[in-house]
Amino acid sequence: AKPRVLLSTRSVRARRRMAAMEDPRKSVNGLPPPISTASSPLCLPVGSNPTGAMLSGDIKNGAGKKAPGLVPRWVMPDAQDTIQPLKPVVKDYAWGIRGPDSRVARFALESGSISEIDPSAPYAELWLGTHPAGPTMLEDGRTLEEAVGEPLPFLFKVLSAGKALSIQAHPDKLMAQKLHQDNPEKYKDATHKPELAIALTPFEAMCGFRRIEEISVFLRKHPEFAACVSPDAKLQVFMAQDEETERFALRELFSSFMHCDPAVSTEQLSIMLDRLRQEATAAYRHPHDEPPWERKAARAILRLAQQFPGDPGAMAPLFLNYLLIAPGESFFMAANEPHAYVAGEIIECMAQSDNVVRAGLTGKFKDVDNLVNMLSYTMGGPYIDAGAPSPTEAILRYTPPVPEFEVMIITVQPGERLTLPDLEVPAIFTTIEGAGFATTSNQEQSSNGEDTSQYSKLNQGRSFYLPPSAPPLRLMVGLSQRGPMKIALAHKNLHLDKPTSPLNGMHHESEVMSQSPYNISTRSPTHSGDEYINTVVSSDDLTQLNAKLQKQAF
Repeated sequence: AKPRVLLSTRSVRARRRMAAMEDPRKSVNGLPPPISTASSPLCLPVGSNPTGAMLSGDIKNGAGKKAPGLVPRWVMPDAQDTIQPLKPVVKDYAWGIRGPDSRVARFALESGSISEIDPSAPYAELWLGTHPAGPTMLEDGRTLEEAVGEPLPFLFKVLSAGKALSIQAHPDKLMAQKLHQDNPEKYKDATHKPELAIALTPFEAMCGFRRIEEISVFLRKHPEFAACVSPDAKLQVFMAQDEETERFALRELFSSFMHCDPAVSTEQLSIMLDRLRQEATAAYRHPHDEPPWERKAARAILRLAQQFPGDPGAMAPLFLNYLLIAPGESFFMAANEPHAYVAGEIIECMAQSDNVVRAGLTGKFKDVDNLVNMLSYTMGGPYIDAGAPSPTEAILRYTPPVPEFEVMIITVQPGERLTLPDLEVPAIFTTIEGAGFATTSNQEQSSNGEDTSQYSKLNQGRSFYLPPSAPPLRLMVGLSQRGPMKIALAHKNLHLDKPTSPLNGMHHESEVMSQSPYNISTRSPTHSGDEYINTVVSSDDLTQLNAKLQKQAF
């Protein structure tokens, strides 16, 4: 058989134009023009050269003999009709997890964003999107924005936190415009930044203000904390009686603490740490002598002070809720809400912005005045969302109350296929667990009944762009796989009227199940595509697929 010839996308297009200008029946430099024959096998490269063209050699029929009267088929995949591998951007902030322990590092290596992992480097974030500070690239050299045709409304991230991030909040749209106008050097865009965090590992975070009753307890229990707050602010906290006075008291307390003389707050922190260390090594104390939330706050202060020596922000657990969420759980952080991620790994999706207003636990620029003025001063932690089955646990929907984005966590068990509907919007997905195969090709069969669809291998860490015009995404996991495959898929919010993470309060389960492309019982009136199909993969299918994939370059 003649050897296969790999051609770049540009070369293929140029030769096709030359062939069209001449007699389309003639060859160009010995290569035949594109010809479609029903009995010719589909021969497409994936992975390392996903948009290239391949010229197959002599075409054989199902019996393995040359098919008479047929010419080789020149196959050129349409970039708008197939998933395309992505090269994310890696961010190595100081708080990242170092070396191969970081999912960001392993995902970056798998996707080709880095050639090797530096054991000493802190791999903090993996960006998938069109943000100018970290534009994702396709393997053919285009940016994701060029492939989509416009900026995406969201930024998709993998985050690996080895130590605490700064005490921060993200501005709403009006505040973002003001910050960008007043200080474009520090605030480079005028966009708000609501964000959704979905845990990949047990994840610790400080989110939202504690209730005023809890802060009152800590002011009495920790005199060092009380010394960093003005007498008037403490009086407001103790005298608050309703929502309005509680908000005012909370603002006064936070402002007073953040504007405390650094010499005073640093000295008081040192005194507090000495006392907490002595209490931690003291004789055994019965657990009922101290509520668990008070013990957790004390341990968190010791931990943060070790990471950020001399930073009074280590006392933040005394006025911010300290959370621990399990893998698969999530929370939504609206604009103007204080938070600081402490440790763990998450999938994060947000509006396309990098605006952060910081006030502590960081060596970066601190903007205390703007942070104090912009916060909403609501109390209580965020709603913990475990995802809405749509309609089963195979597809969990995480929908915030903002139009820019939502996330699906899709699970495919060994020996199963899963077909998603047409989304009709640009989407990005990454494999967060296990391995399997994916295709957007319409299922084709050769003359001997073999599935000739183009498949891409989904290893943990590989990311893809799913064009809006692509056929439904089909996922497959082989019977021999020792565990399920999970992918996280992000796109524009298609269920804005049915959020699973409301800004405030509890949602009702009846509102979670919406008529959507992900609902097996109904079809969305605004989106085409069948409901998802879940079938078992036979051992014969798996054998054929594995044999086929061994011949393709990933």
